[in-house]
Amino acid sequence: MNTRDSIKTKCQLLEELLLRKNDAYGNSALDPLGVFSSANASAGIKIRLDDKLKRIANAGLVEDTEDTLIDIAGYIILLMIAKDNESNNIQ
Repeated sequence: MNTRDSIKTKCQLLEELLLRKNDAYGNSALDPLGVFSSANASAGIKIRLDDKLKRIANAGLVEDTEDTLIDIAGYIILLMIAKDNESNNIQ
């Protein structure tokens, strides 16, 4: 498989994961419930990203953290969407 095809495959897998998790968690990343925290969507996603990066920092890039890479890619996309939503929500 060439690089172009690999990019398409990884992006498709990421899309499927994001849609599946969004269905399962009810859009919680972009519309947080706010029971224990009043952080907006962007702040919450940044916290999740910190947690994922800390996991890699602690364990390294090993078989057990491979899924963390796709989680990070997904959270980056969600952060971009959150920032778009926030910029369209000017008070």
